[in-house]
Amino acid sequence: EAGHEVRRMNVGEMEFDPILHCGYRVIQELEPDLKAFQENMRWCDHFVIFYPSWWSTMPALLKGLFDRAWLPGFAYQFTSEFTWKKLLKHKSARMIITSDTIPFVQRLIFGDTTNELRKGILWFAGFGPIRVKKFGYLKHFGSTARRERIKRKVRCLGRKGK
Repeated sequence: EAGHEVRRMNVGEMEFDPILHCGYRVIQELEPDLKAFQENMRWCDHFVIFYPSWWSTMPALLKGLFDRAWLPGFAYQFTSEFTWKKLLKHKSARMIITSDTIPFVQRLIFGDTTNELRKGILWFAGFGPIRVKKFGYLKHFGSTARRERIKRKVRCLGRKGK
């Protein structure tokens, strides 16, 4: 609609083993879907990720995707024991997170639940700025008016490329 080129991947449809069986001591061969994910990360200027908050973090399969694909030499490279080179710089990101909990209440109880992905994964590899939009209290998402408001907000972000 806004002229942006989009490549979409659905984690639930990807075929890969999400378990990092040997840590980084032995790098498992990447399945074709993980190679495609890495190529899309190299290609993109702006990365948008949608996911439901699951026990105040990302779902396990999504974490497994990053565990397997976010490898040394691809996303980062340690230069010493305490420093690293960010290999995916000059890219922005937007996290869109859904939850049955009101975002304010979730933050009050659990703190910033975006740190694992926002800082520990995306920022660590060089992404920035990284913006977050949360939609909560989705058990009442069935309301047509509310569903349309959320869709309008997401479309507006997409048109802006943010």
